[in-house]
Amino acid sequence: MEIHYSTDKSVQIVLSLLKAHGIKRIIASPGTTNQKLVVSMQSDPFFEIYSSVDERSAAYIACGLAEETGDPVVITCTGATASRNYMSGLTEAFYRKLPILAITCISSTRVGHLLEQIIDRSVLPKDIARLSVQLPFIKEDVDLYNCQIDVNKAILELKRHGGGPVHINLPLQSCTDYSAKYLPNVRKIDRVNLNDQFPVMKEGKIGVFVGSHKKWSMDETRVLDDFCFSRNAVVFCDQTSNYMGKYRVMFSLVAGQEQYESELCALDILIHIGEVSGNQYSVNGLKPKEVWRVSEDGEIRDTFRKLKYVFEMPERVFFKQYTIENAIGTDSFMEECLLEDEVIRKKLPQLPFSNLWVASMLAPLIPENSVVHFGILNSLRSWNFFELSRTVKSNCNVGGFGIDGGISALLGASLANNNKLCFGIFGDLAFFYDMNVLGNKHVGNNIRILLINNGRGVEFNLPANAGYYLGQHADPYVAASGHFGNQSRMLVKNYAENLGFEYMSASSKIEFEQAYNKFVVSEIMNKPILFELFVNEVDEIEAMKAILNIKTNVKGKGKYIAKQILGDKGQKKVKSLIGLISQK
Repeated sequence: MEIHYSTDKSVQIVLSLLKAHGIKRIIASPGTTNQKLVVSMQSDPFFEIYSSVDERSAAYIACGLAEETGDPVVITCTGATASRNYMSGLTEAFYRKLPILAITCISSTRVGHLLEQIIDRSVLPKDIARLSVQLPFIKEDVDLYNCQIDVNKAILELKRHGGGPVHINLPLQSCTDYSAKYLPNVRKIDRVNLNDQFPVMKEGKIGVFVGSHKKWSMDETRVLDDFCFSRNAVVFCDQTSNYMGKYRVMFSLVAGQEQYESELCALDILIHIGEVSGNQYSVNGLKPKEVWRVSEDGEIRDTFRKLKYVFEMPERVFFKQYTIENAIGTDSFMEECLLEDEVIRKKLPQLPFSNLWVASMLAPLIPENSVVHFGILNSLRSWNFFELSRTVKSNCNVGGFGIDGGISALLGASLANNNKLCFGIFGDLAFFYDMNVLGNKHVGNNIRILLINNGRGVEFNLPANAGYYLGQHADPYVAASGHFGNQSRMLVKNYAENLGFEYMSASSKIEFEQAYNKFVVSEIMNKPILFELFVNEVDEIEAMKAILNIKTNVKGKGKYIAKQILGDKGQKKVKSLIGLISQK
C-alpha cells in the first residue's frame, strides 16, 4: 500500500501551514484519532518526527527541544486522557514562554453524550496555553477559510509577545485514504513586529483603507500624506475614518455600482488601518491582491479575505518605514479616483424624498467644525455617498454595530464642548430605542437631531437585504413596522417640545426645502432642535436602486444579471465567461 497524505482537508491545511511557517519538529504519541495527521507527517520528509508513548514525557521532551533550538515544536496525541497528560509540560512551557504547539485530536464534536474517548477540551486552564482554537469539520468553503485563519492564528501566537504554548483541537473522522500526493496551496499570514525585517513593498497600485478611527494628530496625517505622495497611493475613507489629509477619497459611489466594475478597484496592495467600517460598498467593491493590516493590537483581522501581513506597531511607524525618501511623487492615482467619482456623480439621477436625497442636500451644508453622529446601516450608508466639510468630525457606533445608544453617544460628544454643534442622523427604530436620553438634564442647545421616520426598519426592505425578497411579508416582524405611533405626526412633536426642543418636520421635498435652513444654521440657538422627516419605504428602495445603478460596463452588468438570475453562486460560475466577453 502506497502511503501519501490523508485526503482529510483539515489535515492537509495543518500540514501545509506548518511547512509554510517552517515548523518541522514533531513529538508524536500513539493513538487512533490523530492517526491521519501522524501518518501524513510520516510520509513527508520535511518533518522531523520523534515518538513518545507517554504524553507527559512528550510535552517535556518538546520543552527541552524547543529550549535548545529556539524553534517551535509540535506535540500530538489521541483523545481522552492522553491530552490531559500534556498539562504539566504545557504549564512548564507557559511560564518559560516555550513555543510548544499541542495538536489534540477528537473524533466527534458530540461532547457530553457518553461517547468513548470524547472529552471536553473547550475550556483550558489559563496557564497551559496562550491560545486555544477549535478547528471545524470541513464541509464547505467557509469551513476551509476558517480553518486556514485559525491555524495561522495559532502558529503566529507561538512567538508573539515573548511566545508560549498554543493548543489546536483538531476534529478527525475515521478514514484510511492516504492517496493525496500533494498538499493544497494555503494562505500563509505573517506578523511583523518592530524588530523584525520588514517585507519589501513592491511598486503597484496601492490603497489605504481606513475603518472607524480615533482622532488623527497633525503629525499622523502628515506621515500618511508623505507615504501616499511617495507611493502614488490614495486613502479610501467613510464618514467614520476621520482622516482629512490630502489623499482622502470617498469611494462608495464608485465601488457600490451594481452594474459597473471600476478598474481602479483592482489594487496590488491594500493597507488596512482603523477598526470596524460601515462602508460596505468599498469593503465589498475593492479587489486587492493582498492586504497588509497595520494595528498596535497585532490581531488577525481578515476583513477583505486577502490578508498577508499583520504589522503590530503604530501606524505612523509603518508609514514612515515605507515612505520613499526624496521620491519624485505623483498624485495620478488619486486624480483618477476623484475623476471617476466626479463622472458618476454628475450623472446622479433625481432621487425621491428619502434618507439618500436628504443626505445629498445637507452633507455640504453641515456647519464647519461640527460633530456628526450617524445611526448604523441606512443612515451611515446613505451619508457615505456624500462628502462633509473636512473640518467636520463624524462618528457612528460601528463597534457593536447595534441600533442602541446612538443618541446617547451624541449627547456624550456634545458635553465635551457646549460651544460646538453636534448633529445626529437616525432612523426611527434607532431613535425610539434611545429616545429616553433626550430627557437627560444635560442635553444642551448645541444638539440637533435629524429623525428619518419611515415607520419601520427600512434596512430589511432594501434590495441588499434578504428581507427584500419577502416583500410586504417582511414588514410585520422582520422590519417591525407599525410601532411607535406608526409615523404619528404628534408623538415625537409633543415629546420633543415637552423636553424643551424646537421641533420641525417635513413630509415632502417642498416642506423640507422650506424648513431645513434653520437646522443647519451655524449659530447655536436657544434650544436644541429635532427635525423629523416622514418618508416611505418605497421611495427609500427606489433611491437606493437609483444611486447604485448609475453606470454600467460589460463585466459589471454581466455579474449583476448573473446574480439576479442565479444568486451569488451563479455569479461566481459565470465570472470567467464574463471575463472573456469583456476582453473582446
